[in-house]
Formats: sequence, structure tokens, C-alpha cells
Amino acid sequence: MKDSSITLDILSPEKNIFSGEVSCVTLPGGKAPFTVLHNHAPIISTLSQGKLSWVAEGEEKSIAVSGGFVEVKENRVTVCVEI
Repeated sequence: MKDSSITLDILSPEKNIFSGEVSCVTLPGGKAPFTVLHNHAPIISTLSQGKLSWVAEGEEKSIAVSGGFVEVKENRVTVCVEI
């Protein structure tokens, strides 16, 4: 793992949507959107309807989500979403 990367896992009840190393993740938080970078403080948050986006290998990717939750801990972001 690179010194500034984050491991991102995006899961839905139907399938594993994405799993890999990213440089940042932007999530539609329950109160407001927020971005997770390397060494982000641990957090658990609900997600509201909106866009979940991430940057992997210099390319931005995104999906629309209708809700879910996220856990950020030790440069690992695990997202469970409804799409």
C-alpha cells in the first residue's frame, strides 16, 4: 500500500461494487457530504441519497446511492450502500 493511499471497499446487498486502493473518497454523509483522505480520524456515519465518488489511479469514479453507512478506521473505508 502506498503511503498516501486508502483501502476502499464498497458493498451492496447484491454485490461487491469496488475494492481497491484510492487516494480519496467523497461520501454523501447523513448531515453533509464529506471527504476522507489518508490518516482520517476514525468515524462511523450514515449516508443519505447522493453521489459517492473516489479517485483510483488518477481517475475519478462515482456511483449514485440511496443510503447506507460507512466506517473509516486505520486508512480503511468500508461502505455499505443501497443503490
